[in-house]
Amino acid sequence: MRMLNYGLVGCGMMGQEHLRNIALVPGVRVAAVHDPVEEQARAAAHLAGGAEIVPSFDDLIERPDLDALVIASPNDHHMPQLLRIADTRPRPVLVEKPVYVSEADRVALDRLTRGYPAPIWVAMEYRYMPPIAAFVGDAQAVTGGVRMLTIREHRYPFLRKVGNWNRFNARTGGTFVEKCCHFFDLMRLILGSEPVRVMASGGQAVNHRDERYEEATPDIWDHGYVLLDFAGGARAMLELCMFAEGSRYQEELTAVGPAGKLECQVPGPSRFWPAELGPPPVPRLILSPRCPVGPIAREVPIDATLLEAGDHNGGTYYQHLRFAAAVRGEAFPEVTLGDGARATAIGLAAEASARSGQAISL
Repeated sequence: MRMLNYGLVGCGMMGQEHLRNIALVPGVRVAAVHDPVEEQARAAAHLAGGAEIVPSFDDLIERPDLDALVIASPNDHHMPQLLRIADTRPRPVLVEKPVYVSEADRVALDRLTRGYPAPIWVAMEYRYMPPIAAFVGDAQAVTGGVRMLTIREHRYPFLRKVGNWNRFNARTGGTFVEKCCHFFDLMRLILGSEPVRVMASGGQAVNHRDERYEEATPDIWDHGYVLLDFAGGARAMLELCMFAEGSRYQEELTAVGPAGKLECQVPGPSRFWPAELGPPPVPRLILSPRCPVGPIAREVPIDATLLEAGDHNGGTYYQHLRFAAAVRGEAFPEVTLGDGARATAIGLAAEASARSGQAISL
């Protein structure tokens, strides 16, 4: 098997999670990294086992020895960087979500969708978490056809990032884009349908209210609800709270249909679990058939090595296994640019609905 050489753009928290997981994938290495923050670039190069630090983004993407690129830069860089790659040296790319942050990016997105000659894979790590993957695979059969789908995330506030870029809607797309396009992607995947209407309510209740950055006040939200009607007749709801880090489970998914209910409970990052409480919770699925009545629970354990490699319960590793196959020409991207675009569009519609108080038709 020929060794694949990757280039990494963006060496912050998520970039380093990609590095730790790529290191576990056979036949793949990160050969070069770029980040405008020198300290982060040095840390990433060391983590990658001696990758070359490249001084500029253009220098990195012009290198002929890289088989693929991984983009883990701030959200508002994703679309400009994809376009620059398309104009310079197109090759397979795994780009972190969201693929864009404003309606102004739509024209550029259409251009990429029509003409990019290599695979583009949008990073949706939640699809590949073992408990959520099992939930996705079983939901329709267990419920007899999902008619109601709820995703609840109760978690910690936004973490500190370089330049505090994740505090501002202009750079993130807003909380329903930055944090929640993962969940809208899951809804589309589980229901096999597209939303036709979105109504949302959200705001900033607790977090970041007293923060100031160069006299600017963060406008990112910390909680909200989103209701969605899907073309196939199902309904879905997202509940987000980012001041609930004391929760036993961070994500809880529930699907209900005429035959029964399926639940999935996933803890947050194990590094945040207090040691004095003993071992962290194990993800689990709970099947509740209508007949015979009575829940049936089973645990979905995750390998300790994968838990140590990142905050996404193994999802980043399984995603990279599949991306490497796409780079080698053995598979197609499972999360396309179109998938990423639709998830982002739902998030932007939710932001607009919450601000206007009106339902948004898609």
